[in-house]
Amino acid sequence: MDMTAVEKIAAADLAALSIIKYPDPRLREMCTPIEAVDRDLLMLVGRMSELMFANRGVGLAASQVGVTVRLFLASPNFDPDDLHVYINPRILSGEGSASDEEGCLSFPGIFCKIKRRQKVVIEAIGLDGQVFQHTAEDLHARICQHELDHLDGQLLVDRMGSVARLAHRKSLAALEEQFAG
Repeated sequence: MDMTAVEKIAAADLAALSIIKYPDPRLREMCTPIEAVDRDLLMLVGRMSELMFANRGVGLAASQVGVTVRLFLASPNFDPDDLHVYINPRILSGEGSASDEEGCLSFPGIFCKIKRRQKVVIEAIGLDGQVFQHTAEDLHARICQHELDHLDGQLLVDRMGSVARLAHRKSLAALEEQFAG
């Protein structure tokens, strides 16, 4: 039987959480919707925030710390006072497009140009348990799309063009060798 999000979060050893690396199979999981904003979820958000800032990230999905629930954080200004928390997020609309350099904490040292929507309207639940809508542009929009990909089991390597995949083949192979199984 599949675990609920509440069970997955409660089972997580927050102190032991770390950023998992490609090709860990949890990165490919479709994440479970969150049923409730509770104490355990708030503690998970706090731990994820610590990990994201300690690893110099501007976004982090729960699946990247091995907790496969529909939650991600974003801080486009890399400022703890500008931390955005998205629970059960979904993109309602998007406009424009832009290609820009993108990296991922689960793919250390790998950066490539990825084409994304320049502006998105995202709907999610906040830490107060209320549904909200947010219009994100530029880097913030890119972070939201990247992290939402994680929640659906889609990774940076899936969005790379053939030239980027070829250019990063050795780095990807090294990650596969180091972190497989």
